[in-house]
Amino acid sequence: MDALLEQPILMAFLATLGTWALTALGAALVFFFKEIKQHILNMMLGFASGVMIAASFWSLLAPAIDLAENISPIPAWLVAALGFLGGAGFLWLADQLLPHIHLDSHAGDIPEGLPTHLRRSILLVLSITLHNFPEGLAVGVAFGAVASGQGEVTIAAALAVAIGIGIQNFPEGAAVSIPLRREGLSRTKSFMYGQASGIVEPIAGVLGAVLVATMQPILPYALAFAAGAMIYVVVEELIPESQQGSDHLGTHLATFGTIFGFTAMMILDVALG
Repeated sequence: MDALLEQPILMAFLATLGTWALTALGAALVFFFKEIKQHILNMMLGFASGVMIAASFWSLLAPAIDLAENISPIPAWLVAALGFLGGAGFLWLADQLLPHIHLDSHAGDIPEGLPTHLRRSILLVLSITLHNFPEGLAVGVAFGAVASGQGEVTIAAALAVAIGIGIQNFPEGAAVSIPLRREGLSRTKSFMYGQASGIVEPIAGVLGAVLVATMQPILPYALAFAAGAMIYVVVEELIPESQQGSDHLGTHLATFGTIFGFTAMMILDVALG
């Protein structure tokens, strides 16, 4: 393990390869199911939201503040605020530029982002890909932080980030592939599109680890940046999507899914970190 810790880029790649694998595993449910009840989809999206909120604070923002207090010449709260706002701003810009549609969209809805003639299935994958980028970045930055030797982020905490994100990737994979199957795509195509939405995570993970490993002074900013990007995704897309297209029971299930997801990630992070 010590030898691996000296190679944060490899660790980040392996960890995000695992999170992608769980996305693919979730997408593989399309070979067994053609429908997914709205209540279940709401609960899965809520659970994913809770995991990301907890990971953003326990694994990213709190360590960023602790680290900034030790190495930054400017106040720690300012470092965290700048990084957090930068991450949210980056995702906002990507949201304006990248053509995509949401899980709750209907045929004929105008895609968000730049004008495009891409098929609906591609636009749906691009939407989930936009979600997954900050998740992969968070894993990469966490492993890069471990390799920095500062001590604010432990190997157990970095693994907790990867495990938590992997857990919530499983329902996300299903949330892409099964609706595509319902719209008429073959099971194989639906699976391929579903797993493709997670391919960006190893790319973002390696990018995050490279940046932190080569420019250690940016580490607290990078941790806060990843937290801001993840919270943006949760508030802008996951929570609204989990609350739409269903009755009161569906919205309650989405809410409890968020609570349980937050609790599970908090326990995982505190227990391992």
